[in-house]
Amino acid sequence: MTEMCEEHKLEEIQIGQKKFFSVKITESLVNEFAKISGDFNPLHMDEQYAKSTNFQRRVCHGMLLASFFSKMIGMYLPGKNALYFSQTLNFRLPCFIQDNVTVEGEVLEKSLASRMLTLKTVINNEDGKCLVDGIAKVLVR
Repeated sequence: MTEMCEEHKLEEIQIGQKKFFSVKITESLVNEFAKISGDFNPLHMDEQYAKSTNFQRRVCHGMLLASFFSKMIGMYLPGKNALYFSQTLNFRLPCFIQDNVTVEGEVLEKSLASRMLTLKTVINNEDGKCLVDGIAKVLVR
């Protein structure tokens, strides 16, 4: 593991607290995700097919993008003590190979009694347009 896992105690986390990181969507990422997920849909994998669609090029798997929310929760906010409880997803716009995306998490609610955080999760492209958003519920151990 090359990245350090942050460790935020529930009591220290504040409403409105945010974290973000950026990722470049490469052909390699898309190909590896297809192998892991088993989703070889031609819209994701076949340039010729993708050109025949209204997208005109290969589209990144939506669930590949959504998987970066796991990194946000497990590595950054809250980090080490996180246990994912649930996640809603809204796929707003397509993402393409070579796009740079920013993954963001923002604390909306915190319950000391249940040790649960509610986070707004968003992935934007380099133009600031929302590609995926949702709400994460995270237990802080």
